[in-house]
Amino acid sequence: MKKFKFFIDQDKEEKWLNHMANQGYELKKVSFGYEFHIAKPEDAKIRIDYRTFKNEEDFIDYCTLFEDSGWKHIAGNKYSGSQYFKKIDKNSDDDIFSDAISKAGKYKRLSNGWMIAAISYLPILSVLVWNKYIDINAFTNLKLLYYTPGLWQMSGEEFWRHFLFETPFATLRGFLWLLFPIAIILYSSFSIKAQMLYNKQKKTNELL
Repeated sequence: MKKFKFFIDQDKEEKWLNHMANQGYELKKVSFGYEFHIAKPEDAKIRIDYRTFKNEEDFIDYCTLFEDSGWKHIAGNKYSGSQYFKKIDKNSDDDIFSDAISKAGKYKRLSNGWMIAAISYLPILSVLVWNKYIDINAFTNLKLLYYTPGLWQMSGEEFWRHFLFETPFATLRGFLWLLFPIAIILYSSFSIKAQMLYNKQKKTNELL
């Protein structure tokens, strides 16, 4: 079974995954959604960290460290960022983090990850603008998106045949590039949200 959800607040994500386990759905994979297998309902403890790794050896050492502490790595890879762990030793602590500061730190790493993703689209957008693949004038004159010679001098059936044929290409030509600024805005907002969660947890810890 596959479920599609999106979380910035990993504490809420953990609660949802634990609830799914309680309903008899065991998490197997997280990639463009959550993949579950039918299993025996259990009062599971699932926790999430956020880390990326440059090489496989560091990733394996990271997973082994948690497994030695009673937590099995159940989803995620060295590039994914989000790493999912399930408690397998009843004598282990109920959290993978030793203190509140360490737990808050994952949101700082998450914020940085989203910001890097946002920044990575800026060079692509700049190249499109520099090489004039993006025509800003087309927003005020949509005719510029149509390349068929003499299209606007045609009439009747000939016009509509050429117009309808080229419209999908004109739409892609004029608006597909908007995915890049939209991605930049979305990823930046996710980064800010994660930073706010980091600040909130850090402040809460300081008040204790």
